[in-house]
Amino acid sequence: MVRRRKTLQRLMSRPDADTPSRGVFTRRALVVLGAQMAAFGLLGHRLYGLQVVEGDHFARMAENNRVSRRLIAPPRGRVVDRFGIAVASNKVNWRALLLPEETSDIPGTLDRFSALVPIEARDRARIEREIRHKRRFIPVMLHDFLSWDDMARIELNAPSLPGVLIDVGTTRNYPFGPLMAHVVGYVAPPGDKDVAQDQTLALPGMRVGRAGIEQTQDGLLRGQVGAVEVEVNAVGRLMSELSRDEGQPGDEITLTIDSGLQQAVLGRIADQSASAVVMDCRNGEVLAMVSNPSFDPSLFDSGVSQAQWQEWATDPRTPLINKAVAGVYPPGSTFKPAVAMAALKAGTLSPTDRIFCPGYLDVGGTRFHCWSRYGHGSLTLKDGLKFSCDVFFYEVARRTGMDAIAAASHSFGLGMDLDIELQHTRVGLIPTPEWRRAHGQHWNGGDTIVSGIGQGFVQVTPLQLATYVSRIASGRAVQPHLVRAISGRQTDGTDGGHWPALDMPEPFLDQLRAGMYAVVNEEHGTAPKAKLDIPGVQMAGKTGSAQVRHVSRALRESGHFDSSSLPWEYRPHALFICFAPYDAPRYAAAVVVEHGNAGAAVAAPLARDIMTDTLTRDPANRKEPSGQVVAEVEDFE
Repeated sequence: MVRRRKTLQRLMSRPDADTPSRGVFTRRALVVLGAQMAAFGLLGHRLYGLQVVEGDHFARMAENNRVSRRLIAPPRGRVVDRFGIAVASNKVNWRALLLPEETSDIPGTLDRFSALVPIEARDRARIEREIRHKRRFIPVMLHDFLSWDDMARIELNAPSLPGVLIDVGTTRNYPFGPLMAHVVGYVAPPGDKDVAQDQTLALPGMRVGRAGIEQTQDGLLRGQVGAVEVEVNAVGRLMSELSRDEGQPGDEITLTIDSGLQQAVLGRIADQSASAVVMDCRNGEVLAMVSNPSFDPSLFDSGVSQAQWQEWATDPRTPLINKAVAGVYPPGSTFKPAVAMAALKAGTLSPTDRIFCPGYLDVGGTRFHCWSRYGHGSLTLKDGLKFSCDVFFYEVARRTGMDAIAAASHSFGLGMDLDIELQHTRVGLIPTPEWRRAHGQHWNGGDTIVSGIGQGFVQVTPLQLATYVSRIASGRAVQPHLVRAISGRQTDGTDGGHWPALDMPEPFLDQLRAGMYAVVNEEHGTAPKAKLDIPGVQMAGKTGSAQVRHVSRALRESGHFDSSSLPWEYRPHALFICFAPYDAPRYAAAVVVEHGNAGAAVAAPLARDIMTDTLTRDPANRKEPSGQVVAEVEDFE
């Protein structure tokens, strides 16, 4: 017992061999614990940063991965006629777009897409150019006008086409086709210069007006850009559309044109190369403006083929040119009322003065022929207009001088910029001695004499002729215009009182009107074929035939000259201007038939039919379109 106690005491008094090991373990535990606490601290700090400090940012990133927001082109504004009938509208169009920011392999994506829906080399070049120049979040058009089969193939292969999506847009629709092409114009994809001026034009579906009302009212028709939000999966495939803001549609443009009358006028012109303008002579509203032949404006939206462009460009009848505003012609005898007004104002002619016509006028060593080789005898102003005597107006022009004739012509709108809402219009020319000297040439008496019958250097447009006869009829300086209202807001000029009176005495205007009445309605007038077959309604007018090539004196005096036997391009142009009803003028018209030969035989009966259609429809006094069919024409619907 004693021994055990001593042994226990000896063991307790011995130094502990495990004490150093226990100290090392304790220190290691503390280090590990500290490291763990630091790691958890950093993790907690990071979690706090992610969930609290940056939580909104990452929530937005996650939402952006799920939701794709894309800008979309706004619906282009409609263009309607005076009765609300659409002449330019929009129709649904399915297209394939590429969002460059959603694919890291653009060339590969394009190759795979092209294997499904072929892309032509020029379109591939255009796509690559747009990708380089546009911001990556702006979609690029891959293919327009997709078929159902095209869309099915694209959707089936969506996982291998990152960034490619099918979108619904609109394309421009022209229900009347060539009938309204020169007035309404057309749209086309924007060029690099257009995009440089306005970046929103880079959006797929955006179009720029290139002609007609589409061009001059382009800023109003475009509208404001919209946006669409869609939900996509991990590979970018469209799952659903979450929201769509179509943007602000463009303004609706209401024209002064009556599309039914426009159709009737074209039906009367048929296949002739011609133009016609019908106006409300009290306020200048253009009710019809036809230029034939025409073209299909919808082709410019999808792209005109080289073959089609070549066909248009080489056609001698110039279908791409709006002859009503850009065709310039010698006015021929339709110019004679303007010469008469200049003489009346200058005091070189009175209504009772007489001038003798023996069939020619000799001035110096030059003989100027009348269209009647036998002459007209002694004539007053009314007779001179009625018989359209060339000698009478040779002499009137000689007495009056070209400066006075030019001033009166300009007051009537001839040789002037009429500021109509169309581009590419031409001013024509009323020559003067000053103009001739500016071109390094001498003005002689013969220049004045031939100008007196609307030949020589005188050139006008059909629109100017329509404005000219409207001003004769109304006595007001009406301006032709095509836009009647913008989004329901009526434009200036629809009220006839808006236009000031001409600086021409009313008795002088009455003399012109009386002479033009005699042309159509009195015996031996030059336009008996223009007489209206409407009881109680008379029309006043003036014929014109404009030479396009010189006819020698010998040929004229031979008595065997027949211009109708010449090749088409050498025949004179046929013209006619008119207004009706005579006792209360409301409508005015001008007709030009290219190389139609004789105004009295060709243009006058055409103008009669057009005026009959106009009076029958009476668009200026209607609030709704006429249901009456006045002419059969091709259906462009």
